[in-house]
Amino acid sequence: MIDWTRTDTVLLDMDGTLLDLHFDNAFWLELVPRRYAQDRGISTESARAQVEPMMHRVRGTLQWYCLDYWRERLDIDIVALKRAHAHLIRFRPGAEAFLGALKKAGKRAVLVTNAHHGSLGLKLERVPLRGYLDRVISSHDIGVAKEARAFWEAVEVLESFRRTRTVLLDDSAAVLETARNFGLQGVYGIARPDTTRRPLHPESSEFPLLEDLAAVAPRS
Repeated sequence: MIDWTRTDTVLLDMDGTLLDLHFDNAFWLELVPRRYAQDRGISTESARAQVEPMMHRVRGTLQWYCLDYWRERLDIDIVALKRAHAHLIRFRPGAEAFLGALKKAGKRAVLVTNAHHGSLGLKLERVPLRGYLDRVISSHDIGVAKEARAFWEAVEVLESFRRTRTVLLDDSAAVLETARNFGLQGVYGIARPDTTRRPLHPESSEFPLLEDLAAVAPRS
């Protein structure tokens, strides 16, 4: 699906693309409401009813991805809670082989993530991502989330890539739409960001969906 003869730079999302989104889904949908409920002596259902509107209000913004924001908002040590469940952090199937193939083929691999440094640092400890990547860029360094065009403008300045020879792999439709409108040569979604859930149906997405990244890796 990816024309590797016309691709020099590969921009890669982390959570749900290279790493299994099961960790983040379990953390935010189960572990955080449970801890919030325990700390306040309320039911988990009541905790969800309080926490979910907070999340909905900032979804897609830099605050949504900021662990400092949630630590203050929820009065929970988010980084410590993540570390306590870090055993759930793992590659998606085929992701590590895909990264190895990019490196072998001489393609530039750049991680572009909305992850806050508290989460990013933990994940880089748990999985051997750094050895495959030429650069790591967090939206928290840029000052805007990937959903904003300004993020891609800043990354283009940092990387000096050619839009017509650059592709993006990301599990977020909103991010893919922004990147496509920005003019990247190819944008690809992920069929199964969370391996514990059913894959998305291709007809439900306006973007081509990849599942096993090793199957679309460049061949040398």
